[in-house]
Amino acid sequence: MGDPKQLLPVEGDFLLDRMLREALLSDLHSVFLVLGDRARLIQKSLVTDLNHPKITVVENPCWREGLSSSIRAGLERAEKTADHVMILLADMPYITAGVINKLLQGYSASSRSLGAVRIGERWSHPVIIGRRFFPELHRLTGDRGARELFRKSAGRICLVEVGADYRDLDIDTPEDYTDYLQCLKGGGPPPER
Repeated sequence: MGDPKQLLPVEGDFLLDRMLREALLSDLHSVFLVLGDRARLIQKSLVTDLNHPKITVVENPCWREGLSSSIRAGLERAEKTADHVMILLADMPYITAGVINKLLQGYSASSRSLGAVRIGERWSHPVIIGRRFFPELHRLTGDRGARELFRKSAGRICLVEVGADYRDLDIDTPEDYTDYLQCLKGGGPPPER
């Protein structure tokens, strides 16, 4: 994208401020905000009070290693007090407190160690990972998340329906961002890709 995606403007907010607001409005006990490249700039730019009692800012000095390093950095802090972690990606703007809470409720009611949002016949973000899989998260490398863990553990996933309005749009390109802004103006769902 050229600039930090977290600071893309969306309706008077930054993309990351929107995600933090939804996470704080949800039933999550704690929010571990993992920042890598340009962490200081991002922290200074946000409207969200990063001193909120639910927020812990975690700087990831290994951000060049990719997504896996951010997951590991957040997990190192979260696993001290949590038996389950939910991975929220700031560039997925349709994740709301309602989506988070529905996933939490469905996952908590199940006896599974993995949870994810159901989109049709597949799983999507956000995801929840139980402590029994923490060692596998610590072994992640490169620019990848827990996709392989979910793929090989398909029978252990609690898939939760969160509503027809949810879209798992991931803003990775300027075109994705433009499409998202157009959808906000028009009130419709993003185009399927």
